[in-house]
Parts: sequence; structure tokens; C-alpha cells
Amino acid sequence: MSQYLCHRRATCRLCKSSELISVVQLTPTPPANAFVGELSTNQTQPVFPLELFFCETCHHVQLLDVVNPEYLFRDYVYVSGTSPSFIRHFEEYAVSIIKCFQPKPRALVVDIGSNDGTLLTFFQGRGQTVLGIDPAISIAKAASDAGIETWPEFFDTRTAKRILAEKRRAAVVSANNVFAHADDLAGMVDNIRAILAPDGVFVFEVSYLGDVYEQILFDTIYHEHVAYHSVGPLQKFFSAHGLDLFKVSRVASHGGSIRGMVQITGGPWRSDGSVEGLIAHERALKIDRAETWSNYGEKIASVGERLGRLLSEIKNEGKSVAGFGAPAKATTLMYHFGLSHDIIDFIADDSRLKQGLYSPGLHIPVVSAGEIYQREPDYLIILAWNFARPIMDNHKKFQEGGGKFIVPLPQVEIY
Repeated sequence: MSQYLCHRRATCRLCKSSELISVVQLTPTPPANAFVGELSTNQTQPVFPLELFFCETCHHVQLLDVVNPEYLFRDYVYVSGTSPSFIRHFEEYAVSIIKCFQPKPRALVVDIGSNDGTLLTFFQGRGQTVLGIDPAISIAKAASDAGIETWPEFFDTRTAKRILAEKRRAAVVSANNVFAHADDLAGMVDNIRAILAPDGVFVFEVSYLGDVYEQILFDTIYHEHVAYHSVGPLQKFFSAHGLDLFKVSRVASHGGSIRGMVQITGGPWRSDGSVEGLIAHERALKIDRAETWSNYGEKIASVGERLGRLLSEIKNEGKSVAGFGAPAKATTLMYHFGLSHDIIDFIADDSRLKQGLYSPGLHIPVVSAGEIYQREPDYLIILAWNFARPIMDNHKKFQEGGGKFIVPLPQVEIY
């Protein structure tokens, strides 16, 4: 690993402007997926700033403090395949892309940040040749062992050249929930353009800044996500790199995301007006103005006050609280709202990679869902709030036994 753990960049990731304004300051945290074993719980983990900056030139919202990606991603513990909702989502995704763009049989599909290969499984099952690129060494190996060829690498110029040398140009390149991860986003899109076939399409999904603002989804802000995307800045960015953002649709994943479709400038695919429609929506929301984001912290504080009052009342009554779900976003939420071990006794999670570990920095134990019925907490706060409905449906037994669920976002609710 290179020497730095965190450094601060001085220019906008999209347009290179230095006209940047600090607009939101959240509580500094460790990296959101930096779970530790029991032997490390007596050690203080390093925390890094979580500060949003607004570019006055192109209106992009971003972090400038960049944590070393080797530190963040080599020993990753999140896998897509543990979520039935995401499995269904990725199947729909693959089917829709094949239907819309009709790649030829055995055409190459490359997924950047492919994780456990869930999405590529559905492309492969429909006759495409697939290749995953993911820096998480153990997850990449498991995907390859399961039949989805996955290179344990970051997607950089060297990897792009290797794809061209050993494979061929790609009919489809995808990047899902990782397009916000790259500090050198310009380098990433240049390399995507290099491997894309002339009639190919680059498809990406990423949390939508409009939803982050409207629904106060501030917990999607963490160190892995250095960029918070809206359509206006992205359109200009792609154009500057010889690419055309020709279609954008809104999707429900992660509380609100966009699926963008991009081609080489002059490519065969026609715009459907969706890009211009969302740019107009963003102007109406005024998320292209610095003052809008300067007021965002007050909205976050209001949610935190409501949740804090509720939890104080519960604890004053002598009731117990546990968490459900240990997603990356939980680290931001727990730190900023002060949800320490004094409030949350344990966190249940379905991922075996996280069970037996302790949450980043706060060191709350992560256990299997079975512990809920052994320890019988009075309340479960659903930290993976974007999966609140399936979690509650899967654990009706908890409610039937007198337990209650708390959903913290987009608004505080008790079920």
C-alpha cells in the first residue's frame, strides 16, 4: 500500500475547477466498512473528515478528503448476493439492457466493481461473455471460482490495455454503485471509452443527488463515495471526454438512484429526452446552488433530534435496542447521530462476512439474525433502512412477540 491513508485534493473531480465551497460538515468517521475482529476492539481506529464541497463552476457535489483505495477496497466485506432484493434488481437490470441494446451472442460484458458477480451471472446466463473487475481479492477469487471470470484489479489504464489485448472491445460496460468511488473519474471514463465498441454502451447506477437532498439521505455520504452525482454536471463531464449521456432513468435502489446510459460521441443510440428532463428537475430543486447545500445540515440535524428524543425515551423506560443491518451507510448515521454501544446492544446482519466482527470505530458486535430471538431486544432500529420492508416481512415473528421496528430514514417511524 502507498504511504498515505488520506489526502485532500484541491480541484473538482469533474471539471478541474478550484472554485470549491465547503457546504456540509458531518462527524468524522473511520472508513464505513472497516469492521474489525475482537482482538482489535481495544484499539482506536483512525477517523477521517466527512465534508461536502460544492463546485461553483460545474455544480458537482463531492468529498475532497480521499482515503487510500487500497485501504478501502482490498479487504471488502460487502457482497451483493446476500440481498434477495438486489439479486432481483440485477436480474431485471441485465434483462432490460439485453432487450434494449440487443448485444450479439457471446458479446463481451465488462462489469467494473463487479463484487461477487451477481449482475454478470444474469448476462452470462443469457449467452454473453462476461468479465468482472474488482479489487477485493477474496471476493474476486470467490466469483471466479463460481464461474464468473473476475480480475482482482482496480480498473485503470493497465487493466484497460489488458482487456484489449486478451479479450476484445466490450458491447456493454457497467459500473454499479461504484461510479461514485473513483477519485480519478476522468481516468476511469477515458479507459471505459478505450474498451467500448463503437456501438457499445456504458451503463452505470449511482445514488442520485436529488434523492439525497429531498429525502435527507445523508448517510449515503461516506469515504467510499467521493462523488455525489446529478445529471447536469455529468452531462458536461461525459461530453468533455468524447462520450454522450443519452438516457437516464430513476431507480429505487439505495433509497433513490439513477441509471445512466452512455455511448461514444456520434454513436447510434438516440436520446429520449430523459437527460434534459432530469436537469430541469435539478434546477427546480435548486441543488445546483451552493446555498441549497449550506442549509442541508439543518435538515439533517432536525432528523437527528427526532431520533434522539425517541431513543432517549426508550432507554429511560429501561427498554433495549438492537440494530438490523450493517451497511456502509450505518457508520455515518451512527457517528453523526451518536448511536454508540450505550444505545445499540448489537447489530444483526445476514452477511456471514460481517458476523463475528465489530462495527467500524464504535465496535458494536455484529451477529446473525438468530440472536434477535435469543436476546429479545424491545426495539430493532433498521440501519439498512432501504431494505426496511423486506426486513420487517422476514421478521414478523419479532413483531408478533411484542418487538417494534424503528426506521430512521427518510423519516423517523415506528412499526
